[in-house]
Amino acid sequence: MSEFITAIESKNISLALANKLLEAAVEKGKEMGIPFSIAIVDRVGNLKAFSAMDNAPVLSLEIAQNKAFSAATYNRATHEWYDRLKDDPPLLHGLVHTERLVIFGGGYPIKINDELIGGIGVSGGHYSHDMQVCEAALEVLGELTSKVV
Repeated sequence: MSEFITAIESKNISLALANKLLEAAVEKGKEMGIPFSIAIVDRVGNLKAFSAMDNAPVLSLEIAQNKAFSAATYNRATHEWYDRLKDDPPLLHGLVHTERLVIFGGGYPIKINDELIGGIGVSGGHYSHDMQVCEAALEVLGELTSKVV
């Protein structure tokens, strides 16, 4: 029996796309009147694009990056974690000590045709506000991909 070694091909977010999503997120932040930090990472969590709006809270810089990292590396929106963990105390209290894992809203995986290409994380407002900024950026992704034939 011979073994075959193969490579796994995967897609990743481009800098151009990361910048378009970042621009849309910043515009949504301006519209809301809240200074956010916004991070876009590639599929394995490396920072691709980042912006801290003027007067964004200092703590939000790291939180936004960790939300994007969590969303990309776990391929799960950060707000989905709490409901999954809340009824399992050992897991809830253990997993939250995992470095860079965020279990409240404001981080989303970025996908094209259901394939993970990166993550977006936003921090600076209540997590529900952070989620709105992410969703505005992801709407742009939907518009861009619907134009591609």
